[in-house]
Amino acid sequence: MYLNCHTYYSLRYGTFSEVQLLELAKEHDIDTLVLTDINNTSACLNFVRKAKAYDIKPVIGIDFRNNAKQNFIGIAKNNEGFKALNTFLSYHSENRINIPDVAPKFENCYIVYPFERALELEIEVYKDNEYIGVSVEELRKLPFSRLHRFKDKLVVLQTVTIRTKKDFNAHRLLRAIDNNTLLSKLEKSQECRLTDSMLSAETLKKAFNDFPHIITNTKNLLDRCSISFGFGDKRISQNLKCYTNSPEEDFELLELLCSQGLKKRYSNPNKTVLQRLKVELDTIKSMTFVSFFLINHDIVSYAKSQGYFHVGRGSGANSIVAYIIGITDVDPIELDLYFERFINPFRASPPDFDIDFSWKDRDDVTAYIFRRFKHTALLATYNTFKYRAVVRELGKVFGLPKEEIDKLSKGHFQISSLDDISKLVLKYGKLIEGFPNYLSVHSAGILILDQPVHYYSATNMPPKGFSTVQFDMIIAEDVGVFKFDILGQRGLAKIKDALKIIKENRPEVPPIDITNVEAFKKDKHINKLLKTGGAIGAYYVESPAMRGLMTQLQTQDYLGLVAASSIIRPGVSGSGMKDEFIKRHRQPERRKNAHPILLKIMPETYGVMVYQEDVLKVANQFADLTLGEADVLRRGMSGKFRSREEFVAVEQKFIDNCRHKGFSDDLIFEVWNQIKSFAGYAFAKGHSASYAVESYQSLFLKCYYPLEFMTAVLNNGGGFYSAEHYLHEAKMQGANICLPCINNSDHPNRLIDTSIYLGFGYLRQLERFTIQRLLTERQLHGSYLSLDDFIDRVVISIEQLTILIRIDAFRFTKQLKTELLWKAIFKLNANGLKTQQSKLFKIEHKKYKLPKLNSNWVEDAYDEMELLGFPLCHYFELVNEEMQGGILASEMKNHINKKILIYGSLVITRFNKTYKGKLMRLSTFIDQRGDYFDAVHFTDVVDKYPIHGLGVYACFGNITDRFDFYSMSVVWSKKLSIVKDPRNN
Repeated sequence: MYLNCHTYYSLRYGTFSEVQLLELAKEHDIDTLVLTDINNTSACLNFVRKAKAYDIKPVIGIDFRNNAKQNFIGIAKNNEGFKALNTFLSYHSENRINIPDVAPKFENCYIVYPFERALELEIEVYKDNEYIGVSVEELRKLPFSRLHRFKDKLVVLQTVTIRTKKDFNAHRLLRAIDNNTLLSKLEKSQECRLTDSMLSAETLKKAFNDFPHIITNTKNLLDRCSISFGFGDKRISQNLKCYTNSPEEDFELLELLCSQGLKKRYSNPNKTVLQRLKVELDTIKSMTFVSFFLINHDIVSYAKSQGYFHVGRGSGANSIVAYIIGITDVDPIELDLYFERFINPFRASPPDFDIDFSWKDRDDVTAYIFRRFKHTALLATYNTFKYRAVVRELGKVFGLPKEEIDKLSKGHFQISSLDDISKLVLKYGKLIEGFPNYLSVHSAGILILDQPVHYYSATNMPPKGFSTVQFDMIIAEDVGVFKFDILGQRGLAKIKDALKIIKENRPEVPPIDITNVEAFKKDKHINKLLKTGGAIGAYYVESPAMRGLMTQLQTQDYLGLVAASSIIRPGVSGSGMKDEFIKRHRQPERRKNAHPILLKIMPETYGVMVYQEDVLKVANQFADLTLGEADVLRRGMSGKFRSREEFVAVEQKFIDNCRHKGFSDDLIFEVWNQIKSFAGYAFAKGHSASYAVESYQSLFLKCYYPLEFMTAVLNNGGGFYSAEHYLHEAKMQGANICLPCINNSDHPNRLIDTSIYLGFGYLRQLERFTIQRLLTERQLHGSYLSLDDFIDRVVISIEQLTILIRIDAFRFTKQLKTELLWKAIFKLNANGLKTQQSKLFKIEHKKYKLPKLNSNWVEDAYDEMELLGFPLCHYFELVNEEMQGGILASEMKNHINKKILIYGSLVITRFNKTYKGKLMRLSTFIDQRGDYFDAVHFTDVVDKYPIHGLGVYACFGNITDRFDFYSMSVVWSKKLSIVKDPRNN
């Protein structure tokens, strides 16, 4: 009997979830319920899925409003009606058009006008599908209104938004946040009514005792509604079923693509390859996943036609079909990858391809997908209220001063010292925490469906410019809507740009085949970069932790890199097996410590679970689960599905089977806990292998074309480190780093021979239009000859010209910056006004006689720090204290377990948490020679000796050795002072 129920997906309005709504209905003996969130359908699919468990008939619709003003409620009679409502809402939300006062003619939908709204509209004739809703509170008005004569059109409209007074208070706070106003100034029209809550079925019927026809009308309306999406056992894929015209034609095309690609991947395919290909094709066909492969192939083919690089990764790398037709570049035969990790009879969802493109190319690939396939949308994600943020919002709503808000948000208070208002802020902050705040776009998910997108959801139009559904990944998979993952990353852009820079800077170099990864894997010079920590700039392997791990493992081949990529993940580390793997790798005699069965199952990783596939192997060979059941176990470990019945059943079977085989409980639960601790975090082996391929491509460029590669790294936003540090690395590779120059620099960095000219983009205060004007003028009419020539040709203010002079962009004139600054002031109107019109005749510039002006390198360094964010000189050159003693990073190995002093310039620092939840700090420095060393501030010193930004630190501590990787456990550290800017003396 409830036709208008809200959840907290009525954003910043509702106060509980769709599941709590069902629980509420069950408590009140309600057997049919209509979910109608305000201009939102996010909860609809899950509401329908969950309703069965509560023995409630679900009906769905939309409460159409302009802000808080309710226009009418649309209720879907069936799936076609839901589609119609979604289409209507989407048109208005995507085009930012107000909802009309009167509903259009809908097929398969019912429209309910609230009582007060119906009075305002004065509609004389209602359509067959239109009704007037009356709440319990409004019943007393009904006999005295002109609406009582519409006897057949009256239905119960007891809105449900809140459950209790506490919910009502939370609702008002949400409305105040939404309206950006103080709670005391919130208008009543923005709130729901205190009576907008659920009554028991019996109470509701009693309230309408004098109006039995209203109950009958409502019941008849609900009886005619039915919605179904085929959840659970009935779930089937809703993705595009046929790429061509029929399943048969699809399969013929896939076979043809495999036939054409086979010789390219395997010059002489053996029996193992052919047998694997046949098994995969048969499985793909039987599970109706053929179109999924063809769609991914289509996307990748388009990218290749545009010259875009891609990486196909995820569990998709386990498929030989994907490898042969070019979706991935990882050979599953070489790496012994389980196809069942990718597709198995227990897995109803299609295979999981993650396809990476350059961040510069991704939007064009997305636009192509929207052009190519008819029923396409981006997947949504929910941004929820985080506790600290909601406390800040509530503090503003209650009118607290900023100091008090900061104190509450950061947790710097004693509860006993707080006043009542502050306690309310904390109380309702906890209640609202986790509520959806607004809809956002999933980082990668694109839906390509068989039916129109609006069959499942309304859509929004975010700034990306692509229609986006209103539900997230988990509910999408439950209903059989499976995403295609199209991601953007900077690593591919670095490779592509490096090749372009090589072509421009070294035209004598023959064309480079960057896909020749097999040759790169065997190159001893490239592999040396891995084990010596020389991978700065290379995608995925440049972080301090990864470089340290590769040094410990002495990684010097492709398979070693694949293993390192997975071992570093938190699951393997958290299980304690990372250290054990390193020990068994470095000390072969330790391998006998592995359980014989586990060693037999995983000889390549010495009996240690490293990859997600290892879960499959152990579950299959150790616990006798089928590979399909084992994959259920692996997916269950991700957390998303851990509570699902299918996972619980397989978990129990794992334990029962092991006991039946005679294993002790100690062994069973030791293995089980290893699985449990890391399976949700570890990579699939194919995923690690895909990353390793890209890493080798980057390492090839770093090894043989370091300056071109480092320029490309800088021009694509760097990576793990700051631009300043990548410039240091370029210097170490022989680059001459040059400040921006008006004749040689562009917006990005530019490499000329061995000189990297910093881009104008680094000058944060330099306006984009200034850069555009000076580059366009230079391109059209050649280099600038002097300051006067520049002023004649470029429209610029004195403030903008000052930036260029202070960064020494006119150094080709051989004049001091101080002289140029005075000349600029004399030659330009000091207030910055200058005509935009081109000069007809070249003006004659006056010559000014200036007194002798001084300048020094320290002033230059301070100008660089202000304008670029960093100096080109080394911080060691700026130190204003005597550095006594100390060793270099290369000498750490001679001082193991000794307390030693090292001076280091900070590269990067970050906090980590211990297993007890306490903070520790991990920092990377470079010494005076430019070599790296790592230092750890453990919990006992982390607060005592803080790190205050970039600069040189005296680090005193104990030198530790972990498998030939040397680092420092800090006892104390101190930042050294630097020379002052002489202009401030």
